[in-house]
Amino acid sequence: MQTLFDLMNDSNNSSHNKTPAKPAGASASARKPQVTSCNSNDPLAVRMRPRTLDEFVGQKACIGKDSWLRLAIERDILSSIILYGPPGTGKTTLAQIIAHTSSAHFVDLSALLARVKDVREELAQARSRLLITNVKTIMFIDEIHRFSRSQQDSLLKGVENRDVILIGATTENPYFEVNSALISRSKIIELTRLSDDDIACIIARALTDSRGLNNCFTLDESALQALIYMSAGDARAALTSLELASQVARPNASDIHAQDGSKPILITLEHVKLANPARGLPYDKQQDMHYDIISAFIKSMRGSDPDAVLYWLARMIDANEDPIFIARRILICASEDIGNADAGAICVAAAAMDAARTIGYPECRINLAQAALYCALAPKSHAAEAGIDAALAEVKKGPYREVPSYLRDRHRVGSQTYGEYLYPHNYPDGWVKQTYLPEGLHEGAFYTPSARGWEAWRDNELKRIKKNARGSRDK
Repeated sequence: MQTLFDLMNDSNNSSHNKTPAKPAGASASARKPQVTSCNSNDPLAVRMRPRTLDEFVGQKACIGKDSWLRLAIERDILSSIILYGPPGTGKTTLAQIIAHTSSAHFVDLSALLARVKDVREELAQARSRLLITNVKTIMFIDEIHRFSRSQQDSLLKGVENRDVILIGATTENPYFEVNSALISRSKIIELTRLSDDDIACIIARALTDSRGLNNCFTLDESALQALIYMSAGDARAALTSLELASQVARPNASDIHAQDGSKPILITLEHVKLANPARGLPYDKQQDMHYDIISAFIKSMRGSDPDAVLYWLARMIDANEDPIFIARRILICASEDIGNADAGAICVAAAAMDAARTIGYPECRINLAQAALYCALAPKSHAAEAGIDAALAEVKKGPYREVPSYLRDRHRVGSQTYGEYLYPHNYPDGWVKQTYLPEGLHEGAFYTPSARGWEAWRDNELKRIKKNARGSRDK
């Protein structure tokens, strides 16, 4: 990572304060958002919103040089897109840059306020505009996942006929929350959390830019690292934290130049902590991160990594995740990934589930940790899962198979003709050779024991018993 001094010099030497020229062919009738103007009373994050693609920081995969999206924007040939990503990654900013650089008319609809009637009216106006003036319409819908199914359906015809170019923005997975027909008519653009270097660059620009703090403040390295850490890849959060820290920062009483304004006021780690006393890592219940973290937790138990198990568990507890949800995943792991390699795992997991119900937070964090660590450290076997899935596949796809007559219920008329059932307890080691599977299936068709833990020991013991039984018959 570059030093803050280098980044601030880069910001001072860049041309990011230049107002971009309007592209040739832009229609005078197109209504444009004033993305280059801001009020000094606006939040720092609003004042520092990028105005051009060159000012846009990060997201190289989707907006970098020679990317499809960048070329489409620069050539004004954009088709409908859905911008998907966490908060503060540039979805709304990118939409405004597109609106400012395109020759198209721009319509901004609120997913919370717009009705189906409003959508249809805008689509009708867009079609008339295209037919009469040959001016395209960009329709931006922030938080498009908040549109009802009927609202989303009302967009289909206009998007399919290209009466409008849709730009939808959402923090939720569009494949779950957006109409599949609308997705098939749009290109999904995923924006990811910004890197530490990206956040550092954004902070450096805000410190020096005339729209931002205008060189009135500077940061020490520990303050910069704290802001980066607290932002968790969210540019808006980083700028908000910086602004709050600047509001509590005061010049050192012994620094005359800082007192008279001829020298920037230093923002320290103490200022950052004072302005931002509480910080939690991002966690979006019922959204992608919720499932990503529980997935990492499960895979860490399966992979026998106790430290990773504790970390991902802590992430969920810190976000106040439902302890029953966590306990349920531990209980599943106990059978799915451990099974009879350590049959005690399911008992420990069930006890943790009971503790989560009975005790709750904060104490049940210990019960959850104990059970999760037990599962992480236990020998592993997925024989139970693989076996039952194989048996279910046979039941669903295989032929109908009769129950062997000697295994059938004896409480009916005529059962005396069923043949002799051999009672295992009447034989040494409680085992006797007898076929229990229906005709057409053989031993080992479904169950393959692991070579670990109690399961391996029991498999070897059963083999010994069978061998002894065969030896007794041969004598």
